[in-house]
Amino acid sequence: MTARAIPPGRNFVLLSAATVIAGLGNSGALIATSFAVLGAGGSATDVGLVSAARMVPLVLFLLIGGAVADRYPRHRVMVAANSVNCVSQGLFAVLVLSGTAHLWQMALLAAVGGTGQAFFAPASEGMVLASVTGEQSSRAFALFRVGVNGASIGGAALGGALVAAVGPGWVLAIDSAAFAVAGALRAFLDVHGMPKRDPGEGVGTALREGWREVVSRPWLWAIVAQFSLVNAMVIAVQSVYGPLVAEDHLGGAGPWGLVLSAFGAGTASGALLMTRLRPRRLLFTGSLCVFPLALPAAALAVPVPIGWLAAVMFGTGVSVEVFSVTWMVALHQEIPEEKFSRVSSYDWLGSLAMVPVATALAGPAQDAIGRTAALWACATLIVLLTAAVLCVPDVRHLTHRHTASTSPSTPPGSPMPPASLTSPSSSPSSSAPPTPPTPPSPPAPSPAAPPSPGTSLPASPSRPPGGSLARHHDDAHLSGPSGRSGPSDSSGASGSWGSDSDAVGPPHSPHTERN
Repeated sequence: MTARAIPPGRNFVLLSAATVIAGLGNSGALIATSFAVLGAGGSATDVGLVSAARMVPLVLFLLIGGAVADRYPRHRVMVAANSVNCVSQGLFAVLVLSGTAHLWQMALLAAVGGTGQAFFAPASEGMVLASVTGEQSSRAFALFRVGVNGASIGGAALGGALVAAVGPGWVLAIDSAAFAVAGALRAFLDVHGMPKRDPGEGVGTALREGWREVVSRPWLWAIVAQFSLVNAMVIAVQSVYGPLVAEDHLGGAGPWGLVLSAFGAGTASGALLMTRLRPRRLLFTGSLCVFPLALPAAALAVPVPIGWLAAVMFGTGVSVEVFSVTWMVALHQEIPEEKFSRVSSYDWLGSLAMVPVATALAGPAQDAIGRTAALWACATLIVLLTAAVLCVPDVRHLTHRHTASTSPSTPPGSPMPPASLTSPSSSPSSSAPPTPPTPPSPPAPSPAAPPSPGTSLPASPSRPPGGSLARHHDDAHLSGPSGRSGPSDSSGASGSWGSDSDAVGPPHSPHTERN
């Protein structure tokens, strides 16, 4: 009998609502911060310094944030981080509205916000992954991405209009209020059914365990390494070369804004598409969709007319979301629930670490070899890195399984999916009754108390290095940074076209949102 679709649980709804509210405030605050610095007499260099003041602590504290989120209840870490950002943005708003903001004060408050984000992002990604169970995870993650992208697009448009109408200070105040509301929603998350955390484990031990989880899975470390450079290239093209090409050949900021809007429409369309599609070979399908990330750099190198460039950006946005959802599903399926956050922190770190280097070197590279050559170099590097990742067998063969959540238990209010195959060779058919194990194993559960479909199989020495990797070599189609997260972020291949590099999580992962 075919199981009917089960709606996401209460925790997923609360997390999604909080994400949309925070995303609306954050997107406007990114614009407001730049204009606040300029309004206080700052220069373009000062705007960059305030942005860097946020990025540096974000990168420095990410790993610690991931370890903390796996040692303590994730929802408390998220609420604490939201509270920190609520206060920092509120103080920022007061300074701007009173006309007393100085550059060092704005940089300090940005650094506080970046520190809060470093603790929030891994906890948020782990909580989102743990809030969904079973084969509905693909559709749920796609719906989550729809909310993230919709909030980003709507928040940017609304924030820009409000900055022009009432000034940046009030937009920052709205962002502070959004953090308060989002934190309040996250305080109501139901965590009674989730495993208890053991705060006795040292941070160093937790980080070493997280590192072992990453390096034991070739598909995971290969894609994180890939996107450490892919993200850097994408953001250098977006933030440095794109505006310069637009100024010289496309008509300035107006057409460039249209191009970025086309990318945003593509991400929203891609997320909607992934509510229907469920590719079986998750990372193979997702990695094929990374190749189009090279097209914007190539189109700007030509450069193509504005209409063609907008079409390229729309298609790139669709491709980015296909990867984003497949990445979220792969993490949800393969990573143990109790280690979601520390693995996510390595994902975030890999996604962001090279971004400041790339943006700093973009100008000197243009001076040395010319803008056109630099753009072609970015496009070529993206293609070569993606081709190299596809040479990793686990990337090609990791498949979407009709399984329950990898979480040890299912929180109250979460859907309970039907039992299903883990792999053709490792588990019984979902329609067959439980087979009594041979002694000395414990007796099989009685038919009156079948095993919960929300419970995953424990790890065993016989399982391959990729966790519960099922190596199917067919290409039957069954879902889709920042991950990462993105970062989606987050983590977060949500990509960074048209958004701040740390706004939605790791650009290649679920990631979730910018706190």
